[in-house]
Amino acid sequence: QVQLVESGGGLVQPGGSLRLSCAASGSIVNCYDMGWYRQAPGKQRELVADIASGGRSAYAASVTGRFTISRDNAKNTVYLQMNSLKPADTAVYYCNALLKRPPYAYDYWGQGIQVTVSS
Repeated sequence: QVQLVESGGGLVQPGGSLRLSCAASGSIVNCYDMGWYRQAPGKQRELVADIASGGRSAYAASVTGRFTISRDNAKNTVYLQMNSLKPADTAVYYCNALLKRPPYAYDYWGQGIQVTVSS
């Protein structure tokens, strides 16, 4: 069973930065597609950024140019560097690991971590 543990959240002022970390229990970061999602109160969970096993990364339009996803295979950890934070970035952020081997899919989630952007 894969476990994902997020850390690095908290309260930050608008314009500030935070770096989220997602530590995986097994050596999956280099072979799973890893992603960061977020869910604000009253809204659906949305994809923020993901990084494929081959290294390609993609971002939601709302965070492009401000957020960067990266991974350290040796540490089995994925990061989300968040700069120029806005109040609209306030949400619970979730780490996700996905491996598709049709007809099977292996999908794991972290417990979530709160990010609050407020003055």
